[in-house]
Amino acid sequence: MTVELRPLTAADVEAAERASDITFVEADRLTRRVSEPEPTPRASTVTKQWIDRTHYFLNQDPAGCWVAMDGENLVGFAFSQNRGRFWFLWTYGVLPSHQGRGIGRRLMDVVLAHADGRPGLFSSSVHPGATRRYRLAGFLLYPQMRMVGTVDRTTLPAITGLREGTADDFEWMDALDTRLRCDGHGPDHPYMCNSLRLMVTRARDGYVYINDSGRAMLLAAANEESASTLLWEALASSHSNTLVNCITTANHWAVDVGLAARLDIGQEGYLAVRGMAEPAPYLASGHFL
Repeated sequence: MTVELRPLTAADVEAAERASDITFVEADRLTRRVSEPEPTPRASTVTKQWIDRTHYFLNQDPAGCWVAMDGENLVGFAFSQNRGRFWFLWTYGVLPSHQGRGIGRRLMDVVLAHADGRPGLFSSSVHPGATRRYRLAGFLLYPQMRMVGTVDRTTLPAITGLREGTADDFEWMDALDTRLRCDGHGPDHPYMCNSLRLMVTRARDGYVYINDSGRAMLLAAANEESASTLLWEALASSHSNTLVNCITTANHWAVDVGLAARLDIGQEGYLAVRGMAEPAPYLASGHFL
């Protein structure tokens, strides 16, 4: 039976989540370092967040969300979004049982057609077939680092010049995003504020979203000094084990902060960029880029 591509519908979202979980658990298993624990399926809370986020993206830009169907079975997915002049790919994958049949290439072709030449980026795994496809599609692949561990709280500096962010900050935040990544996050800022803590600089030259565990989920700044202060704020909020990821070589300021906090450094995937410069000072979000 021929695998067909069609737009995602609300009725597909739960099946897409199951396919995503299977796909990425297997990918994590194949790329797992010996010292890392065996990958496991998503927790129920993460599954709920994934489903909620997908419904949000479907409402915002449905033309960017596609699935691959083998009869009645969902076997692949590619969810992208246009935000003004900017495009990003949130998630993309094909079930292990259907890989190697050209489905991934077809899905990538349709979401790139949706981009319509916009500059864009996404965070990629190290899967050889996928990274080859990204490079052939014209993306530059910037290796990413991550820093993990428990913050040594004796290293925390005095943090000044920050305040809680509000909706009144979105306009200048979008202007900053435009300087760093060609356009603003637009409606994604109110959505992120519903579940994340927003901290901004009083000078209005940087912001960071922090989750309940004290992890920096998205950070943008006009200079490395403000970026470092914002990252220190996130690390000061962390509980036990924390993670700073999506660190490209243009963002060594984040490496310096992480090392000062006694975190361990490692490698993870790529930031795939097309039609724009590598953003810095900037720590991309895996979800909203």
